[in-house]
Amino acid sequence: MAEFGALSLVPPLFAIGLAIVTRKAVLSLFLGVWSGGVIFTGGVGLGQTFDWIAASIGESTFHAQILIFTLLLGSAVAMIWRLGGSHAVRDWAIARLDTRRKVGVAAWLLGLLLFFDDYANTAVVGSTMRDVSDHLRISREKLSYLVDSTAAPVATLAISSWVAFQLSMIESGYEATDLAASEVPNSFAVFLRSIPYNTYAILAIVMVGIVVLSGRDYGEMLAAERRAAETGKVTRDDARPMQDVSAELGEPTVEDPRLVAFFLPIGVLIGVTLGSALWTGYSPGAGLYDTIVGADYAVALIFGSFAMVASTYAIGVATDRLSLGESVDTTIEGFGVMLTAVTILVLAWSIGNVVEALGTGEYVGRIAGQVLDPAVLPVVVMFTGAFIAFSTGSSWGTMGIVTPIAVPVAWDLTGGHAMVAAVVGAVFSGAIFGDHASPISDTTVLSATFTGADLIDHVRTQLYYAVTVVVVAATLLIVWGYTRLNPWYLLPVGALALVGLVYGLSTLDARRRGVEPVDVGGTTSGNAGAADAGAPEADDG
Repeated sequence: MAEFGALSLVPPLFAIGLAIVTRKAVLSLFLGVWSGGVIFTGGVGLGQTFDWIAASIGESTFHAQILIFTLLLGSAVAMIWRLGGSHAVRDWAIARLDTRRKVGVAAWLLGLLLFFDDYANTAVVGSTMRDVSDHLRISREKLSYLVDSTAAPVATLAISSWVAFQLSMIESGYEATDLAASEVPNSFAVFLRSIPYNTYAILAIVMVGIVVLSGRDYGEMLAAERRAAETGKVTRDDARPMQDVSAELGEPTVEDPRLVAFFLPIGVLIGVTLGSALWTGYSPGAGLYDTIVGADYAVALIFGSFAMVASTYAIGVATDRLSLGESVDTTIEGFGVMLTAVTILVLAWSIGNVVEALGTGEYVGRIAGQVLDPAVLPVVVMFTGAFIAFSTGSSWGTMGIVTPIAVPVAWDLTGGHAMVAAVVGAVFSGAIFGDHASPISDTTVLSATFTGADLIDHVRTQLYYAVTVVVVAATLLIVWGYTRLNPWYLLPVGALALVGLVYGLSTLDARRRGVEPVDVGGTTSGNAGAADAGAPEADDG
């Protein structure tokens, strides 16, 4: 393969920078893929460049499965909307979640409970909490942050599809060492030991709790929350929500909406997905651990989402609220609801294939690998992973590139499994931070999709919090590298540091803008959500 060197950085950085500046995600991603095609082909022949761009979409079965899952979820969302389930759960939750703080806490806890897969997490939490948060004037930017910053982080701390993949990467890393097979530790034991070094994921979850419970925001999130609280505009005027069910489908005509139209499909999604995962991972004589690790989570998500759609058909027929023909029409309309998300996902994966073809990950890894001081190795690994994830939009791709390299390097430098565990945790941290900061990440796209937020607005507002967390996370890893203190003792210090930073930064930013930080503990007043779209814009300072 030809060596493209620094040129390999151009497509992802160009796409990301253009997306942030123009807020046009589809155009920016396409131009990023185009620039990759020009670099790879040398700009010789327009037809050759077009052929290469078309081929960059790739032939990944996993990507096709996620597209099917996303489209089926769009159909389920449309069916639930038509059946009045969204309105029923909104009315039910409003009677119980009567403050902005309670809604935030509910979203946070629900995100922690759905630990088995980040895609399912974003779909369930985003769809469940969107209408409720709209009613209480919580910005879509804030809700998408709550969803995104619990989905992937919690998936790296419990038994999930993420952990199953990382276990295989740990094994690959140890295979590259000089250890005899009998001396190689169990990969799951290494994973368990790596958890306290996964500082970004742990502190990102803590950060969500701090922001929700304190009611304090800063940066562009403060402006978004003031806009929503004061005007009822849950998105800015020129925003392009990734999903706008009411605009696509109109208001449901069902009278007396029932909770079963919402909770039954959601329960079917979770139950069938988990059951299918265990079924695909089971083999005669396999224990629970082997079953979980061997599960095919992409197939399980397809089964779960298909069953979810089927359950909405059953509800429509059983309650005589939707005929079979109306259900089929709604299903097709639901595909359209997800059209923007699917387009961006395909382009994001395409640019991931572009950077793979150009060798971006290997180039970054080789440059960063020149810094080999054992004390700072975990931090170097974390930021290497962060840059690769930011540039490629793929956390799993990052783990696949960095882990097999970092594990043997850590062993060769120190000859100890403690450093191996530290770099494994650092890979997770870097991959998730890069994911949170990147508009070409699939989980970022899906978080914005299921909360109905504008993708670039979501990235811009979340970035302030992600950077705050990664600074604290990196500091903890540096302290551990030089002191070798028990990492479990350092995490509470990091949490306290985040509390101080949230209060300090929110106070300074509110003072600069001449406002008070939004009080999410208060109840809403007046009519909620987009119904107030005609109200004047809030003064963002």
